[in-house]
Amino acid sequence: MANILVTGGAGYIGSQICKALAAAGHTPVAYDNLSRGYEMLVRWGPFERGDITDGARLAEVFLRHNPEAVIHLAGFAFVNESVTKPELYRLNNVEGTHTLLAAMRAAGVRRIVASSSCSVYGSASTLLNENAALAPLSPYAESKVRMEQALAAESGLKWVALRYFNAAGADPARDTGEITAAGVRVIPNLFDTALGLRPAFQINGDDYPTPDGTCVRDYTHVCDIAEAHLNALAYLEDGPLRIFNLGNGKGHSIRALIQAVEAVTGRRIKVAVAQRRPGDPASLVADAGLAARTLPWRPRYPDLADMIAHAWAWHRKIPDTLRKAP
Repeated sequence: MANILVTGGAGYIGSQICKALAAAGHTPVAYDNLSRGYEMLVRWGPFERGDITDGARLAEVFLRHNPEAVIHLAGFAFVNESVTKPELYRLNNVEGTHTLLAAMRAAGVRRIVASSSCSVYGSASTLLNENAALAPLSPYAESKVRMEQALAAESGLKWVALRYFNAAGADPARDTGEITAAGVRVIPNLFDTALGLRPAFQINGDDYPTPDGTCVRDYTHVCDIAEAHLNALAYLEDGPLRIFNLGNGKGHSIRALIQAVEAVTGRRIKVAVAQRRPGDPASLVADAGLAARTLPWRPRYPDLADMIAHAWAWHRKIPDTLRKAP
């Protein structure tokens, strides 16, 4: 029905969105520099290699494919890395967004659904809705705040920003999923520990103000996140500019996550406790009522066990040699 440009389309969430777009009759055009993405995950439409900060390359791609809208996911997303490399996150996530918006303006493309993050809120002991105060604790979180501000400042742009709460799971058909550098993401790290590829899973802080002292997060299935992007594209036809939370409204601590992974894999996971990492909020749990009422959107896979089972099936399919270091 329409060409849709997906920046970061060779990544974990981007490839799942491309599959969902193709299933809905669209042609997803994956735009990715492959620094964190994988060309093997581009299976549902054309691939264009390029950097989000390269305005000339973006102009070529817009001219060639004439997309009706953009789904923007080309951003670095590791909190700990952003603390040690803040300039990298400013250049890619913030300046890259400005470059993309300029290319859209020149091409006459005025609709965008953008990937934001729950990290913009900082930390809270209660459910977070979209009106909660912003209190970014890391350069990554700050870059997402500034990305949202760039969208809001762009005259004549129809936009939606989706604040994810911890993407998890994988495509149930095992067509795509997460391929992450070793040591970066919590669920793949747990799987590697279960498989004996890591001596122990490291808990980064067990003295947070949470029920068991470990961080609490709201995990959302990647397929549900993909579906929300399609609903947001449809919403942009008539709806006002909005920001939406995407989450299940239920938090799971790191220790609870470990127990869930042990139950799915049937393997015991050794743990070691380290100090807190800079930039990690204690608790982030979504109030996604606005998305439910407005997009409308409700998760099809709200159970953590399903997310882990789907991710476990994918994880065992992918060779460790594919992973790239951040």
